[in-house]
Amino acid sequence: MNKLAPYLNRMAVAMPMLALLLVTSSCSRYNANGGLATWGYVLLALDILAMIDVFRQPWSIGKKLLWAAIIFFFPLGGLIIYWLFAGRGKA
Repeated sequence: MNKLAPYLNRMAVAMPMLALLLVTSSCSRYNANGGLATWGYVLLALDILAMIDVFRQPWSIGKKLLWAAIIFFFPLGGLIIYWLFAGRGKA
């Protein structure tokens, strides 16, 4: 159970965040006219913050590029996976 404790702590933060994002999104990133909805701007801001966080980590360039690609190609899923499993702050 000790090995799962850090993940459970992160889950406690991620799950309400996910629920809030889904409620505010109306399940779409775009308005009827094709413009980004508020949800799209929130997701864009969170992805940019995650990318900045990735490149500030003391990791090898390969690991940084891998995480950046995951966040870029899977904006919501990659963001959640990064915050839960990246092991930020560990060398």
